[in-house]
Amino acid sequence: MLERPNRDAVTTIRTDGSRPFLFPADVRGRFASFRSISAFGLIIFYFALPWIKINGHPAVFLDVANRRFHLFGFTLAAQDLWLMFFVITGLGFTLFFVTALLGRVWCGWACPHTVFLDHVYRKIERWIDGDAVQRRALHAAPWTPGKISRRIAKHTLYVLVSAVITHLFLAYFVSLPEVWAMITAAPGAHWGAFVFIGLATGALYFNFAWFREQLCIVVCPYGRIQSALIDDHSLVIGYDTARGEPRSNRRAAARKEHDAVHSHQAAQATAAPADTGTDTAATGDCVDCLRCVQVCPTGIDIRQGLQLECIGCTACIDACDTVMTRLGRPRGLIRYDSQEGFSGKRTQWIRARTFLYLALLLIGAAVALWALSTVKPMNLEVTRMTGAPYVVDAASVRNQFLVRLVNKQHLPAHFTVRVTEGPSDLRQVGLESTIEVGPLAEVVQPLILQQPRDRYTGPFAFRVEVESKETSALLSRRVEFVGPEARLLREEAVK
Repeated sequence: MLERPNRDAVTTIRTDGSRPFLFPADVRGRFASFRSISAFGLIIFYFALPWIKINGHPAVFLDVANRRFHLFGFTLAAQDLWLMFFVITGLGFTLFFVTALLGRVWCGWACPHTVFLDHVYRKIERWIDGDAVQRRALHAAPWTPGKISRRIAKHTLYVLVSAVITHLFLAYFVSLPEVWAMITAAPGAHWGAFVFIGLATGALYFNFAWFREQLCIVVCPYGRIQSALIDDHSLVIGYDTARGEPRSNRRAAARKEHDAVHSHQAAQATAAPADTGTDTAATGDCVDCLRCVQVCPTGIDIRQGLQLECIGCTACIDACDTVMTRLGRPRGLIRYDSQEGFSGKRTQWIRARTFLYLALLLIGAAVALWALSTVKPMNLEVTRMTGAPYVVDAASVRNQFLVRLVNKQHLPAHFTVRVTEGPSDLRQVGLESTIEVGPLAEVVQPLILQQPRDRYTGPFAFRVEVESKETSALLSRRVEFVGPEARLLREEAVK
């Protein structure tokens, strides 16, 4: 018999700390169909990104080894990673805004954990072990050859799917050709990647084969912070208490449905109502069939109100709508609505919370667009050579630098380097001619600056400028020319 959930305790964690394994029942309905279409679209999207080429590179390619990050045709160098601050905060404000408006729609519809668990791993489980009743019976059954063979088949598929997802994830960082080269080579040739694939595959297998809903309840912080993001006007999945309570007896409701099928019994019931033991006029639409509990992937009873474990998967909506349709009652006893809507009041979509989150989102997007507009197709770094900060000889004071030029474009680029804002007698040695840098490549060359010893008056600042001939972009870096005090040089010259 299905154990009734308790709002005061997590359903999937017993009082002794052990974890009961859930077997959510299958459900069909409009939301289940929409979620399947959405999930498979997202899975195709995840798998297609490393294959789709934009400007000669995958749509998403985080080339950590070469410090290049390709995002839908836009290339960032390691020096541009400060822009990720705007990306991360933008995603955060977007999540805040969507949650305040639509509740946990992300968890139920787009979270990769939910997508792969519900639409890949659980489909494998249902295909091999059967429906919820069969899975529960198989779980409680003793170990027989049939049970062992089913377990081997199911978990073998789990491992294979986990390995495929891991290799796909690795392709985001090393590209598909490189992943294929790693697969076809001996494990020792790429031992680091081999260990990563093994550990990541094991982690995915553990999560999707056993941990499952515990990730949402125990690990993911989103369920805990949602109470700070939503209010009574946020769209959530809930139970219409006013319409459903008090609940009627299931057997009496089933008897009433059976009697409605037979017209002569219905006529007799009209003339002399049968005693069903339940005052149907005083009961609500909920027949306490527990179907909403049976299909819940986290094992909660949505009729007890909004709870941390609810991920907004809509399974309870489809289950309840199916029961209501069979009973000839209106659908929507469990539905998408706000807490205000369930209490018969009007939902306010535009309110202080959503306005604030939207304003922060728009401000962040504007700043992000501005930041992206400042990204140059090249990068310049000027560092002092290791060793003595300066060299003094009989004729001059000399500083030595390393100039690093990075070409972020997908075509070769030509750069001109010059020194400005320094003394007119400052002499540049190195980088006098145009420098060619290949596509997405970098060049490091020395730059030596000399000033005549008798004209040296002390440390001073100057600029190193680099200009691209292809784009006319200009970058500059302020650098300091260091040396001894001029007084010491004069005293040494007198001696």
